[in-house]
Amino acid sequence: MKTSLTHLSENKQYEIRRIVDIIQEVVSPEKIILFGSHAKGTQVEHRYQTKDGIIHEYISDYDFLVVTKDNPEKTYVQESKIMDRVDHFNPPVNLEIHEIDYINEGLAWGQYFFADIVKEGILLFDSGKVNFVEARVLTAQEAKEISQQYFEKWFKRANGFISGIDGYISKEEYNVCAFILHQAAESYYYTTLLVFTGYKPKTHNLGKLKKQTKNISEELFLLFPENNKSEKHLFDLLKRGYVDARYKDDYVISKDEVLVLVKRMEKMKSIVEGVCSQKINSIK
Repeated sequence: MKTSLTHLSENKQYEIRRIVDIIQEVVSPEKIILFGSHAKGTQVEHRYQTKDGIIHEYISDYDFLVVTKDNPEKTYVQESKIMDRVDHFNPPVNLEIHEIDYINEGLAWGQYFFADIVKEGILLFDSGKVNFVEARVLTAQEAKEISQQYFEKWFKRANGFISGIDGYISKEEYNVCAFILHQAAESYYYTTLLVFTGYKPKTHNLGKLKKQTKNISEELFLLFPENNKSEKHLFDLLKRGYVDARYKDDYVISKDEVLVLVKRMEKMKSIVEGVCSQKINSIK
């Protein structure tokens, strides 16, 4: 694997090394790998203003894969500790923590997500105690069939959630609507990630899923802008729909907010269908 960061600016190299230090303070990693656009040198920092005067910002994240073996602590706990300490970095940090056996299982059956990381990633720390197995290379037919199956399963599931929401709106059960909307958004994100990478993160955190689709579709990422207070509130309501809407008395969502999110899900459906169909058709 590659080990050099010299294609990046000195400031980015410093930030990446600092993030690696923080990861090592929280986890006992076997390997730490920078992957994605910063590893490939294709990172972007895109800012533009729309006709209505809103400034949008699209900046490639720092993506890290942390490889562990017999990890004694829950990965979501470790991830939370790390993310709390790297929250001030810009670009933001995207983090995946997985056991070596889980990664090797994915490599063995040809999972693109891990195979691409091993091929294109930059190794920043290595204990020398574990190794990756050789990645199986899928035929074009296999890759296309798998992507199509993922699309049919998860896109249908997402659409199913949305198709049943009108009854709950008419009954003014808006918290139930919030949960349904969360499930729809989650399934659309899963659809996109599985079609493009064959990987489905073990998370219900829409914020994380949104970040992980960032390099796939800028339009999908900017569906929920991050530089607008009302948009942040709207996405926060959606994110909290999985737990808070069902179990917390202080969760409140209005009919108008539900209707806006329904419209947003219709747009999300269109974007996901478009990018996934294009991806599947491109596999030859």
